[in-house]
Amino acid sequence: MNIYKLMSAVAAVCLLIALYLAFTGSLPSAGPFFIAFFLSLAISFRGYEKLKGFTYTTVIFAAVTTALYYPQHFLTVGNFKLSTLITPLIQIIMFGMGTSMSFGDFVGVVKMPKGVLIGVVSHFIIMPTIGYTLANISGFPPEIAAGIILIGCSPNGMASNVISYLAKANLALSITITAISTMLAPIVTPVLMSMLAGAFVKIDTLHMMWDIIKMVIIPIGAGLIFNKLFSGKVKWLDAAMPLVSMGGIAFIIVIITAAGRDSLLSIGPALLLLVLIHNLSGYTLGYWSGRLFRMSERDCRTIAIEVGMQNGGLASGIAKEMGKMATVGLAPAIFGPLMNITGSILASWWQGKPTGDEDTYVETGRAH
Repeated sequence: MNIYKLMSAVAAVCLLIALYLAFTGSLPSAGPFFIAFFLSLAISFRGYEKLKGFTYTTVIFAAVTTALYYPQHFLTVGNFKLSTLITPLIQIIMFGMGTSMSFGDFVGVVKMPKGVLIGVVSHFIIMPTIGYTLANISGFPPEIAAGIILIGCSPNGMASNVISYLAKANLALSITITAISTMLAPIVTPVLMSMLAGAFVKIDTLHMMWDIIKMVIIPIGAGLIFNKLFSGKVKWLDAAMPLVSMGGIAFIIVIITAAGRDSLLSIGPALLLLVLIHNLSGYTLGYWSGRLFRMSERDCRTIAIEVGMQNGGLASGIAKEMGKMATVGLAPAIFGPLMNITGSILASWWQGKPTGDEDTYVETGRAH
């Protein structure tokens, strides 16, 4: 028996013990077994080609479970508040995003204006509208409901580029839509938030604009310049940035989970369901917005992914800058890991389905 099969067995045993303890009224004692279950499962996934992509998300589940059971360890170290690290971490992640892009990614607007326009406009109409609708029917406290709108008003994340690549979508179009929506975020996100979330929480539009410029535009700009000057010359940085980004996002999610633990325990399942509906509706309506404008199958897949996947890290950072990390930050913290699971499943499903233009299509993008 190899190590991966052994860890699968360990995961199964830990889950059975955890469920037994939970159903017999010893839920607090089940914590270590739930944590061990997710960690063992994550290790076992490494041994299966089709499951490897879920390793990172499973580790995040282990970390979130740890934060729910032992929140005191993720709030402060001595007198230092760990939430102070969220903004710098997002800036590092965005710098990494910039180093993996080039100024050529923006040329796609000229090469594929129709696809970029449909993708960006659909993204900033569909997701905020669904978020606003779900927030209104949720019955959640105003600040938690505002978090659903916030994730809807956020730009795309880099994860959408990876999923587009795996789904045999138009990678060049995906990269350009991500780049344009991210650059528009300092204006579009605060304006949409003030229009849609103003009834739930007080929105300081100008302050939010500056927060996004500080967290997104400046670091990405620095990353673009760095890439222009040192592309291929700093190999260790190219290899390290994806790992730093994944670690940073996991850390942010854990801090928000610990801070919002009480709210999550009371409304967690309902919030998870609404976030899932938000995400899946984005994929569905994004795909059909492409179909409506007679885009190719490959481009429709791209727009579906670009509409349905959001920059959860940025949304979490905005919530922190608003001083409402434990409430407004909850929906973004759930959305991030969830969209990685649904996106991976969608990519696997599309991977085996022909797009109808395999012979004529030439991949012009670069994998991220």
